[in-house]
Amino acid sequence: MIIDKKSKIYVAGHRGMVGSAIFRRLNDEGYLNLVAKTSSELDLRNQSDVYNFMNREKPQAVIIAAAKVGGILANDRYPYNFLHENLIIQDNLIHGAHLNSVKKLIFLGSSCIYPKHTTQPMTEKSLLTSDLEPTNQWYAIAKIAGVKQCEALRRQHNRDYISLMPTNLYGPGDNFDLETSHVFPAMIRKFDDAKQAGHKPVTLWGTGQPMREFLYVDDVADAVLFTLRNSLQHSLYNVGTGKDITIVDLAKKIQQVTGHKGEILWDRDKPDGTPRKLMDVSRIKREGWSYSTGLTEGIQKTYNWFQNNRSEVREVKF
Repeated sequence: MIIDKKSKIYVAGHRGMVGSAIFRRLNDEGYLNLVAKTSSELDLRNQSDVYNFMNREKPQAVIIAAAKVGGILANDRYPYNFLHENLIIQDNLIHGAHLNSVKKLIFLGSSCIYPKHTTQPMTEKSLLTSDLEPTNQWYAIAKIAGVKQCEALRRQHNRDYISLMPTNLYGPGDNFDLETSHVFPAMIRKFDDAKQAGHKPVTLWGTGQPMREFLYVDDVADAVLFTLRNSLQHSLYNVGTGKDITIVDLAKKIQQVTGHKGEILWDRDKPDGTPRKLMDVSRIKREGWSYSTGLTEGIQKTYNWFQNNRSEVREVKF
């Protein structure tokens, strides 16, 4: 199903990093019949409110960028929040879309749905083949349920519902709270704080040896636009660069961009998480999509945004 520029599109989670990037991109491309609601206007955890909203608005497409997200520390401290709230939010939206015969739905998840020790790079076929990373299994299980819900609706009811699983995302509008953020924005915040304090040492978690892949958020917005414009063959697609980097090297790149001149210390008593997470993006590349923003360029763009919005950066508490 191809969604044209006149179609009504509901973007759930339009104020988050991913949702706001998608909303901006669609606006820029001339998709002007967009629907968005803040959490105070529509509580996505309330089933009847979501169903009534869907029935009233009748969107032709739904993009699910709404989720409770966080880094290792937040996942470890609040496992029930990550499992319960994500299950409720996505079920309300996916089933609500199905009940109202929404033509196209795009469900956004994360590379953490894949097993901790699966073959690298991770293909879509590796889903559910072995154990998850324990520190973020709660979030991952919820997202896996959403992936399977879209797959089941596609199989049983011929719905054009597609799951896009981005790799680690970063960019403008990210969460920079040091207790609940992911590694990328946490590093930017730590290096900038340390620079402002006279280039004090920066302490980072773990050994720095795990390898991670990072995708600039505007590129995942581009992948969503591509999915709206095309009829894709599969229900699940990895979205990433297909390139990874050690956390040590990432720290050095971010340190260089921020201008921090102090020492980097590694707290080896803290967990590393999954040893390596690299996406096999060959499936979506065969459909015709690939990323465009290099890592150094993306770091600079993100840091520029952070500096310009330093007093208003988003911090997420639980």
